[in-house]
Amino acid sequence: MNQHTQNRPLFTDKIPAFASELQQILEEQGEPALAAQVPGLMIFDRCRCGDAVCATVYTQPRPDGAFGSGHRNVALTPKEGMIILDVVAGEIACVEVLDCPELRRQLDIVFP
Repeated sequence: MNQHTQNRPLFTDKIPAFASELQQILEEQGEPALAAQVPGLMIFDRCRCGDAVCATVYTQPRPDGAFGSGHRNVALTPKEGMIILDVVAGEIACVEVLDCPELRRQLDIVFP
């Protein structure tokens, strides 16, 4: 384990209901390789934009600027709100979540 991953909480430990929903949506929307990553996703940080509707989580160290080459977005349709994954070189780097107040509340506890 390197210094970037030491002591990083897992999605499944801190936001288990959301992690389960995310994995299920990815499977349903034909992204099994991304769905398989969910159990090991770590929370590096959350977005600090201050917008009340934002519950975005970084699952890799936050980049300086854009994600760069090998980046794609994956738009998902959850039960509530909106999710867009930032995938870099086949790995989930960021889970952008908007309009999901319960997740926002949970993140306020985990990462105030």
